[in-house]
Amino acid sequence: MPGAPDRARCPVPVTAEVRRVSVEPQGPVLVEGPVEVVLDDGTVARSDRFMVALCTCRRSRTYPWCDTSHRRRERTATPPEDRNP
Repeated sequence: MPGAPDRARCPVPVTAEVRRVSVEPQGPVLVEGPVEVVLDDGTVARSDRFMVALCTCRRSRTYPWCDTSHRRRERTATPPEDRNP
């Protein structure tokens, strides 16, 4: 039927709400919320926020949510100058 969606290429019902997912280089996966995430052990983590960051490095203390632990923290070789005269 012309104009009808091809069900073989469109497994999601046409009436389903589309969620936007953004993959950040060297960072988390951003998902428009609310979301439910099914973890490896079968438990479900839920967030009602309008945007969530999902951890992809597994360094987060709040996994599956990203807490920016993926960022490299570098210490300076010399201590900062004393700003008090």
